[in-house]
Amino acid sequence: MCWIKLVPWFGRRRSRFPPYQNKGCLYFMSNTQVKEVGKSISRLGIVVVAAYAATQMLSDIASLKIGVVAGFAVDMGTFIYPITFTLRDLVHKTVGKQAARALIIAAGAINLFMAGYLMWAASVPGDPAWGLNEAFRSVLAPVWRIVIASIVAEVVSELVDTEIYHWFVTRITKDYQWARVLSSNSVSIPIDNIIFAVGAFGFMLPWAVVWEIFWFNLVVKYGVTLLSLPLIYIVPDRLSKDNAEG
Repeated sequence: MCWIKLVPWFGRRRSRFPPYQNKGCLYFMSNTQVKEVGKSISRLGIVVVAAYAATQMLSDIASLKIGVVAGFAVDMGTFIYPITFTLRDLVHKTVGKQAARALIIAAGAINLFMAGYLMWAASVPGDPAWGLNEAFRSVLAPVWRIVIASIVAEVVSELVDTEIYHWFVTRITKDYQWARVLSSNSVSIPIDNIIFAVGAFGFMLPWAVVWEIFWFNLVVKYGVTLLSLPLIYIVPDRLSKDNAEG
């Protein structure tokens, strides 16, 4: 099988459609076509990166509410956070492994800054006419043990997700895109769960409750993963040698 790689052509005296040979196959691509593909990938890259960062922040804010679903206590960010693993795969597919790594670290830093800013905002005296200062403080002032456990879980699990995704694509197959998402998420989600459940609630709540949180969140996250699998097909593979980065 031949995998197309697009290479810009700068020779003015040569053919307008330069040849590119890969694994015994010859392809022709004009400079205009290369530029158009580059622009398309750039636009898609911006969209998926923005979606990833926004979903990370939204899930962290939603997690401030503890709801009751099917008789189980669950933070409401649980239903949107798992989508970040699939969005991370879209980032990896669109702009490459190194960019995905950088985004994960940046998102962790943004979430840490957000928690710090909300803590500062909650500490500022409220206008008496507003009357919601205590409500704001009680809801949005961060619990730092939970914040740190959440950010560490996010960064570690998504970096693991990056490596599993890359291994699957480079060592197993580039076909069956749903399988690369399912494989990477099947490893990274349990890691995320165990770090968060133990880091945030271990030795503070009864262990039976901690494990209940772990298992319920695991079931929900896998369910959301299965629903989000089709997203991997909305973006093309990055047509660059950087897809083979280590």
